[in-house]
This record gives sequence, C-alpha cells and structure tokens, in this order.
Amino acid sequence: MNLLLVIPFLVPLVGAAVTLLLRRTPRAQQAASVLVLAAVVVDAALLLAKTAGGTVATSQAGAWEAPLGITIVADALSALLVLVSSVVLLVVLLYAIGQDIGGLSRAMPQVFHPIYLVLTAGVCLSFLAGDLFNLFVGFEVMLTASYALITQAPTRARVRASMIYTVVSLTSSILFLTGVALVYGLTGTVNMADIAEKLGAAPEELRMVLALLFLVVFGIKSALVPMHFWLPDSYPVAITRISAIFAALLTKVAVYAIIRSQTLLFGRDDISAVLLWMAIATMIVGILGALVQDDINRVVAFTLVSHIGYMIFGLGLNTVAGIAGVVIYLVHHIVVQASLFLVNGLIRQYVGHTSLRAVRGLTTVSPALALFFLLPAMSLAGLPPMSGFVAKVALFKAGIEAGGWLVYLGVVAGVLTSLLTLMAIFRIWVRGFWGTPMPDMVEARAQLRSGSSRAGLRFTTAMTGVMVGVGITVAVMAGPLTDIAFTAARELLDPSAYIDAVLQKGPS
Repeated sequence: MNLLLVIPFLVPLVGAAVTLLLRRTPRAQQAASVLVLAAVVVDAALLLAKTAGGTVATSQAGAWEAPLGITIVADALSALLVLVSSVVLLVVLLYAIGQDIGGLSRAMPQVFHPIYLVLTAGVCLSFLAGDLFNLFVGFEVMLTASYALITQAPTRARVRASMIYTVVSLTSSILFLTGVALVYGLTGTVNMADIAEKLGAAPEELRMVLALLFLVVFGIKSALVPMHFWLPDSYPVAITRISAIFAALLTKVAVYAIIRSQTLLFGRDDISAVLLWMAIATMIVGILGALVQDDINRVVAFTLVSHIGYMIFGLGLNTVAGIAGVVIYLVHHIVVQASLFLVNGLIRQYVGHTSLRAVRGLTTVSPALALFFLLPAMSLAGLPPMSGFVAKVALFKAGIEAGGWLVYLGVVAGVLTSLLTLMAIFRIWVRGFWGTPMPDMVEARAQLRSGSSRAGLRFTTAMTGVMVGVGITVAVMAGPLTDIAFTAARELLDPSAYIDAVLQKGPS
C-alpha cells in the first residue's frame, strides 16, 4: 500500500530525470514519458479500487509517526481525482507527441517532457498530501512547472499572459504560506488530521478568519469571481498541449483544496452563505463574459470560470448529496475542458486561429472535428444523456432537498447558466461550424491532408477522439461514479475515519 501511495508523484519525478538525460534522443524520451504516465494510471486505478469502499490509505515517510513527518493519504476522493487526472495527462501527452509528427506545431523543446512529468508529480502530490506544508509544496511544484510550460513557443501575447499568471500565482502562494504559518502558530502542527482535532479549541472568530483566508488563497488559484480576472487572459494564448492541461487540472486542484480545507479543517455551516454567494457570482459573471467573446478559446475559458461556480455551490450546501454532486462535477469538468481545448487545437491546426470572425464551415472541413466539439459541448451545457447532465441534476436535486431562499437562488442561477452556456455553444456552432468554408480554410485543409503533416493530423485527431470517448465513458459509468462520489462525500463530512487512519487510532 505504501508503494501505491508514492508512485503517483515519485515515479514522475524519477521519470523527469530520466527524460532529461534522454533529451538528445526524442523518440526514447517520448516513450519514457508515456510509460511513466501509463504506470501512474495503472497505480491510480489500483489505489481507487482499494479506497472506493471507504478505506483510507496512509503512509508516513521515514516511518515517522503522525503528526510528525510527511504524511501521504488517499481516500475515495483523492484516489478518484488522481486516476482521472493521470488519464487526462496521458492523453494530452500523446496529443502533444502527435503535434510534432510532420511539424504540425513548433517542435517541443527538449525539456518539455521533464517539465511535464514534474507537473504531473505536483498534481498528484497535491491530491495525496496529508499536511498543509506538503500541500503547499505540491502546489508549488505544479505551478513552477506551469510557469515554464506557459512560455513555450513565446510570442508577445504569451509572455504578457505568463507574467500575469506568474504574478497572480505567486501572490496566492505568499498568502498560502502565511495561512500555513498562522495555523502552525495556533495549533503547533501542519498535519491536517491533527489540525482538525486541535482547531476546534481555537476562538470562533479566529477560525472564521483562517477559513476565509484559505478560501481566498484557493479561490485565486481556482479563478472564483471576483478573483478570476487572470484566467481568460492566460489560458487561451498558451499552446494547446498546455492550455488543455491548465484548463482541465490546475483549477480543479485548487477546487479540491477548497473542498478538503473547508470540510476537514474548517467544517462549519456559517461559511456556507459566503460559498453560495461566490458560487452564484462565479456562474453568472463567467457565462456573461463568455457570451461577448469572439474567439472560441476565450469563450471556453470564460465557461471554465463560470462552471467552477457549480462545484462551489455544491460545497456550500454542506450536505452529503451536495458534495457528492461536486465530486461528479469535478470528474465531468476535468474531461470536458480537456476535450474542448484539444478540439480548439485542431481548429487552430486547420485554420491557424480560433477567431469566430474568420472561421466558417468547419463541419464541411472536418466532420470528425465537428462531432468532437459537439459531444463535450453538449455535456458542458448539461444536455442528456451526457455526464454534465448527470452532474447538474445531482447538484440541483441536492439544492432543492437542502432548501432555503439562497440555495434556491443558486439553483436558479445554475439553470440560467446552463441555458446561457447552451446559447454560447450554439453561437460557436452557427458561426464556426455551419456555412460554406472560406477559401483559405479549404486550401489549408488540402495542404494538411496532402503534406508531410497528414500522419500528425490523424494522430492528434485520434487522441482528441480518445479524450471525447473518456467523457462518454464518464456518462456511461455514472452509476459506479455516483457510488464513489457518495462514499467520498460521507468521508468529507464525517472525517473521523480520515483522522483515525492518519493518527493511527484505528485500522488504515
């Protein structure tokens, strides 16, 4: 079990060193990266099988007894997110390799694979960290790698976007470290299970301040309104292989941190109103921003902001059904966002840009491309029988059961956001996919299909199809996923099993 817990972040770090040594042999470097991520996927599946029934798996580095030392913990939520994230990371890596076949994009720098694997390690460590300091370390490993990735193939716009992204992330990290120091000064520990036991004796007002501080820290990283301004200017300009991972995972790691901290450390009802108001504002402001954009990437980026609100809404309900809905929505949103950004990458390969002012007739240019856009877009809008429909129904049902005027307002905002999301998607479909293709689009398509890049185009299209297929699988597996989500929700709202396993008060 100890080995299962450390493989998701230790093997990618070792793989990063190996791929750096293989930088002069690109094929070997690519093969090593794929093997590393495949191993993480297999390990994550085994870890989920172990924890899906409610078991909490723990490991102490160096055999130090908790709360001392480095604690690694996997429960149903963290194991599920490690599995979904590693699958997405693997598919996007294969997409990136396909982009290099036939020169579909600028050649990947020799350090791309090492940095990508370091990012993988940071994501997995963030999900599995059992103490606040190593959660901070996981975030910083992930963000340091993302700083290097976002500046690949630099242009003026990308350098500007990377500066905004870096400054905002560092500001959030400083606040995060400040919060860790304050918690340590108050409790004498950074182990989250130990904090959960000791923080109850702290003054009520101080606990509220700490809860709000951590909400701001992770709210910045997850792009909650009004702390969202950096995301639409950062993600759309990055190259596809990077923007897909950023949109799919980085904000979701922050949402996970909000869920873990607000349930395990600061579990209380009096912050629920704050969460609900932020959720409503995030849903409405984000989707209104999407409706006025003329670039497909920016539309998708604003919908990303908007739909973070659904997850915060479910958390604000503070019920088992509400948090189960959040877990389902997390899985759905990770896959859907990755799919849409990969589709946007294909559009850019065909046309050279994603501006709705100069794109028309994409269905004629590539029927597969149209299908791969339509399916995740339908899921994002919450149309049946896609995974988005399952997730939204779970959240709305939980909201109606919880009751209260603010909750009902949140449900109305969620329904309105779904309708406006459908409108934004329909706008892209009408302006970008219908009609007669422009002459330059037909010419670009002919060059792609007859030139040396033909194999690369087929491979990237196939990988996009695989990602869309993963989204369909999420919908098909809605029953087992719901069971895991309810197990995770019960563990979050009653963290006694988590605390006992970490502090070795019972079986682990």
